[in-house]
Amino acid sequence: MSTSSTDSARTKAPLPKGFMTIWSTVALDLVGFGIVVPILGRYAERFGATGLQVGLLFASFSLAQLVFAPILGRLSDRVGRKPVIMLSLLGTAIGSFVTGAAGALWLLFVGRIIDGASGASVAVAQGAVTDVASPEDRPRLLGLLGAAFGVGFVVGPALGGLASLGGEHVPFFVAGTLALVNAGVAWFGLPETRPATARTPEPVATDHQPVRLWGLAVIGFIGIVAFSGFESTFSLLAGDRFDLTEAGVAGVFVGVGLLLVAAQVWMIGPVNNRIGTEGSVRAGLVLNGSGLLLLSYSHDWASLVPSLALLTIGQALITPNLSSLVSGRVSAQRRGEALGFQQGVNAIGRVAGPAVAGVLYDRVSNGSPYRLGAALCAAALVVVVFDRRSIQR
Repeated sequence: MSTSSTDSARTKAPLPKGFMTIWSTVALDLVGFGIVVPILGRYAERFGATGLQVGLLFASFSLAQLVFAPILGRLSDRVGRKPVIMLSLLGTAIGSFVTGAAGALWLLFVGRIIDGASGASVAVAQGAVTDVASPEDRPRLLGLLGAAFGVGFVVGPALGGLASLGGEHVPFFVAGTLALVNAGVAWFGLPETRPATARTPEPVATDHQPVRLWGLAVIGFIGIVAFSGFESTFSLLAGDRFDLTEAGVAGVFVGVGLLLVAAQVWMIGPVNNRIGTEGSVRAGLVLNGSGLLLLSYSHDWASLVPSLALLTIGQALITPNLSSLVSGRVSAQRRGEALGFQQGVNAIGRVAGPAVAGVLYDRVSNGSPYRLGAALCAAALVVVVFDRRSIQR
């Protein structure tokens, strides 16, 4: 059989049993997340929140996720993936209901902290995928799982906008109900991918492999800072340079979400078969950096469209391949913990990125957040090289 035939067969390998149930669980979870995030800031303002307090409200979610995602990931290594996903979904439901029923600002913080502490479902689902996928097929399947992000951020805001017509509290109750329904579906349909024989009641004393994750964590953190800085300031840039209304910006983000889904469904397998997992990360960083640099100088649609396309495709390549590298650097007994650690570090990047980008946009220039993002992608490429050398020693 020729190499091309082998590559084609690998790309079109059937999905493992239970994968679509895992995918649906993540997609529904992210639809609920997409309902809440776009409206949370204005909702908090009704309780007298200042801009700083709104920022802290978002940060509280990410900080709780940083602390608890590795803990829940480690728990999933010991007791199985399904119970922890169930626990995460129930926690998300409670957090959403508390937020919707809040009568004071401090209760909003309680709701977001509960939600953030429960936010390990994605990392644990990634662990479930790595349980059932071969090392060669992990990037493709993690890419398909990543497509659930695009679905969540396209469907979620639209559903949240419709729900808000019923009142300011309604979207949060919809998100909570969706999480409860998702938990029920998971209880009956989600397979347990980690058999009892593979679980360890205690950490493996001689397993020091998590130390090898710091290079990948730095790469992921840098990439998230660059991309989240773009996400948080693009609506400002679109108004200042392109005279786009809120509806126009929403349309652009829908397009970005659809392209992200398409890239993660159809590109990950073929690209990885050609240049490998680490090569795909490098290619993604180059595309990301190029897109951000082009965006920083863009003043017309002829340059805006390709800049967004480069940026989106680059992000589509980076995220699942980093997760695949993380899962491949630790023993099977520590995958959940490692992926939870990665998710927690990424959560901090989602706090730092918008904060830094906002300051640069206000105080330097409207193109400076994207030039910094491009520089960060270049720095991440350097980290990739040094990380590889340190692993080879």
